Amino acid sequence: MYLYITANACMRISGVAFPRISELSARLFPTLPGFVLNVRRANSTQDATCRGIAVLSFAEHGCGGVNLYKQYYVLRAIYNLYFHPLSKVPGPPAWSASRLPFVFALVRGTIVHDFEKLHRKYGPALRIAPNEVTFARPDAWNDIFQLRPDHPPFLKDPVWWKRQPGQPDSLLSAIDPEPHARIRKFLSPGFTPRALRAQEPILHRYVNLLVERVRECAAASEDSKDGSKGAQVDMAKWFHFTTFDIFGDLGFGESFHCLEHSRFHPWIALLFNSVKAASFVAAARFYPWVAFMLVSCIPPSLKKMATAHYQQIADKVQRRLNWELERPDIMSHVIEGRNHKGLPIGEINATFMVLTTAGSETTATALTGTLNYLVNNPDKLGILEEEIRQRFRSEDEIKLDTVRDLPYLNAVLHEGLRLCPPIPWVLPRVVPQGGATVCGIWLPGGTPVSIQAYTMNRDPAYFHSASSFLPERWLPEASADPMSPFFKDQRQALQPFSIGPRNCMGQHLAWAEMRLIMAKLLWAFDFEAVEGKKLKWEDLRTFLLVEKKPVEVRVRLRGMTAGA
Repeated sequence: MYLYITANACMRISGVAFPRISELSARLFPTLPGFVLNVRRANSTQDATCRGIAVLSFAEHGCGGVNLYKQYYVLRAIYNLYFHPLSKVPGPPAWSASRLPFVFALVRGTIVHDFEKLHRKYGPALRIAPNEVTFARPDAWNDIFQLRPDHPPFLKDPVWWKRQPGQPDSLLSAIDPEPHARIRKFLSPGFTPRALRAQEPILHRYVNLLVERVRECAAASEDSKDGSKGAQVDMAKWFHFTTFDIFGDLGFGESFHCLEHSRFHPWIALLFNSVKAASFVAAARFYPWVAFMLVSCIPPSLKKMATAHYQQIADKVQRRLNWELERPDIMSHVIEGRNHKGLPIGEINATFMVLTTAGSETTATALTGTLNYLVNNPDKLGILEEEIRQRFRSEDEIKLDTVRDLPYLNAVLHEGLRLCPPIPWVLPRVVPQGGATVCGIWLPGGTPVSIQAYTMNRDPAYFHSASSFLPERWLPEASADPMSPFFKDQRQALQPFSIGPRNCMGQHLAWAEMRLIMAKLLWAFDFEAVEGKKLKWEDLRTFLLVEKKPVEVRVRLRGMTAGA
């Protein structure tokens, strides 16, 4: 194969290096019977200072169709590496030349950890595909997600969010600001602090049921010969039971009965079993012909299963809409809006389909990661236990108002969210037409940009002892005392609920659940790590959602000392 470019300061491939590549700009486009790489000097005041072109033609060189495509991808890689508008953004050559390394990392579940390693090597701005850049800098939050005067917004990347033809918009899939704002308008009253106060009895009902179930496990171990050692319990499972039951009741007026039956509802089980497959579907979107073939090959049984999965939520929505009973749940505000030309039923179904996952799985993941760090840092666990048990004389005193201002509890939850972000990789937005500047780097319009929360949260440039579980960094005195090792921590880097007009609407609910669950559990039980069962959070893979692994801890009724 030969590549010739015959003009001032141009290049050729025949064992000769590329001179002055930085001075050139290029455009690659297909022709028949070949492909053309059109090259000219960058920043030239003349239209064609460099008039040479490189043509690879299977007709001229006697190549077959297979070689034609090989030639095209070689030229495409050269263009991406040296002439693409993003060619000056740091990144590994393989990722900059082709989308394939990104796709492989996505389907392997290693993408978040791969990004972290690459950021450490190449810096906070990283080119992760020929046309995509990701950032691990605190100022990226404002540049990408916050509305700025006289600047068009960064919209969601349709590769990830565009709904299928014929499907209604949902709160998450609505790309344009207008439908998103319209849907959010009808939902937001159900997520305000005022609404949360009315919903508090529902939260207590399920948190108390969680405590009862864990107490049953601990009590059963007391009856055994080694009962003083406590029961070995997978708390990840119980946290998910609780958060899905809470949202089921708040969203549909009926829980998923996970706590009642001590097992996942079939709808939730199917959701978790489909997470890895969802990563393959997401990867296929970068190659439309692959996506078409994938959809064409889906067997009727799987299509029927997907339809049934959606229909279960639609049925729950319809049952709740038919109720005449007033109750302080999320759907009541949607019903009130429907009486005044509110949301169509399709948008309600689609929105509550995604909210059920977004409003449950993320909170459970944060609780799981936080407890995992606590049992493996018993000194921090002891401080939190002391704060809770000294503050409350009985479990009944634990209310939303009384747990809201516990400093160490809040510090522990912030630290858990930092090290175990439920959304470790914030999916891309798209630079608006005309281009924009992100973290001081100008990017052309149409460039997907994202934020690596996991990487940024563990970066020593932003947090002292960034890989260590140190809740003290979030105490008020840490930011006020210049002598504190955490004084210079850039706390604004942590944005677990995002910012801007599309920030997490359910963050008040999430905080309420995390505080109540953690406080009531630590008031009632003693927790400790199980030898040989330590879960290293840094080893978990991410398939859009964080991989589900058991978090085995030892649980004893409060005050029952091991070995007594």
